[in-house]
Amino acid sequence: MTVPKFALIDNTDDAIAKRKAEVIIIGTVKAGTSNGGPALATGADVVDEAFDGGLLDALTSLGATGKAEELVKVPAFGKLGATAIYAVGLGTAEDGEITAQQVRLASGAAARALTDVSRAVTTLSAIDLQAAVEGTALGAYSFTEYKSEQNGAPVSEVDVVAPASDEKVKDAKKAHEKTVTAATAIAEAVIIARDLVNTPPSDLFPASFADRATALAKEHGLDVEVLDEKDLEREGYGGILGVGIGSSRPPRLVRLHHKGDKKASKVALVGKGITFDTGGISLKPAAGMDKMTSDMAGAAAMLATVVLAAKLRYPVDVTAYLPLAENMPSATAYRPGDVLRMYGGKTVEVLNTDAEGRLVLADAIVRACEDEPDYLVETSTLTGAQVVALGNRTAGIMGSDEFRDRVATLAQRTGEGGWAMPLPDELRGDLDSTLADLANVTGHRWGGMLVAGVFLREFVAENLPWAHIDIAGPSYNSDSPWGYTGKGGTGVPVRTLAAVLADIAENG
Repeated sequence: MTVPKFALIDNTDDAIAKRKAEVIIIGTVKAGTSNGGPALATGADVVDEAFDGGLLDALTSLGATGKAEELVKVPAFGKLGATAIYAVGLGTAEDGEITAQQVRLASGAAARALTDVSRAVTTLSAIDLQAAVEGTALGAYSFTEYKSEQNGAPVSEVDVVAPASDEKVKDAKKAHEKTVTAATAIAEAVIIARDLVNTPPSDLFPASFADRATALAKEHGLDVEVLDEKDLEREGYGGILGVGIGSSRPPRLVRLHHKGDKKASKVALVGKGITFDTGGISLKPAAGMDKMTSDMAGAAAMLATVVLAAKLRYPVDVTAYLPLAENMPSATAYRPGDVLRMYGGKTVEVLNTDAEGRLVLADAIVRACEDEPDYLVETSTLTGAQVVALGNRTAGIMGSDEFRDRVATLAQRTGEGGWAMPLPDELRGDLDSTLADLANVTGHRWGGMLVAGVFLREFVAENLPWAHIDIAGPSYNSDSPWGYTGKGGTGVPVRTLAAVLADIAENG
């Protein structure tokens, strides 16, 4: 894992203007000025002074407008310690304010352009320090493990300008340094998830995923338990075994525990870990099947989050449960029409083997509930219906009403996005089975995202606050890079989960 090394520098004219670097990053705002040009964002005034107040004219002559993620480059002409200026658009300041997400996106767009730059300075941190560090670290990310030639190395060092000190904050520098440390750790957690998603299924399968989880657990002082196929059979994990039985690479269930304070809230994290999904006997179409390497993004996010909890020493007791399986068609694969006895005793009639995620999750959820958590959060690339309903960037968030809304609010606040969705009771009847306690799908296509949530609700302990985050679209970017998001795994919803844990730590 490689992230830029961040150093905090003072918010003074000399510290910024004289800092030796190849690039200094400033922000521009789409302001609707009379000449059609942008306005300079907070932190750019020192650079403008070096140009005797003529920086805006230079940017406007080069076509700068300040629109979001626009990048305009200007030579520094020896006027600064840096050799070039990258002016990145923040977009429109609604009600005169630039949001953290605007800073995050602009920082990411600038970082993507810093290939083969060893050192840069960013003034976007003067607007929002945490957002600038997160955006820069994630925008600089690249996954090159399988490239024989390394082209365009990401920026290695970034100096971040401290925000103007608040006189009410005692020892502001220490507070800023703490922010940089936390933001870097959060970005590193996102990158753990991205790396796992981007690793091809030839190298990432249930056993090797469990090995990676075990190595991270040992590195960060987490307790870890791995159940192999024999353990799963002995203890009755019918969902995980049923899905994984068709593969030559057998399933696993990984449990990782970060011990919080004695009286801390207990949070269970459950993440779907289908290391590759062919659909099984209900085979998927060939087109786009390669993207199913990302079907373990939920487990990757939960592994990254429990590691983050340990790294930042969250005072919350956090346990992650990762059900890992490969869904393959073979002579031993489970079939449509089979009945599986799930962990905990409920039975499920399988009508479609491509609705496998909810089966492994059901087992893990029941196991998580045995540990009597105060909250349960589950995330998964669960349904194509999520993409149909909400698109590729907005997760669907379901669960118990109050906690669901709390998670959705935090998801929006982090910039990852998410939308609270209902779990209509009338959909439960559509999952009735003549053979078993319930079926894994309905006989119709309506409300598929919600139906999956209703199915999972059947396995959640009564009165437990819980949330299900469907990240089928947001977990993987098949389109062009944007903001701090490149192609491939995105690491969603790690930042949301970090915010949830921090919120529970503070408010219970």
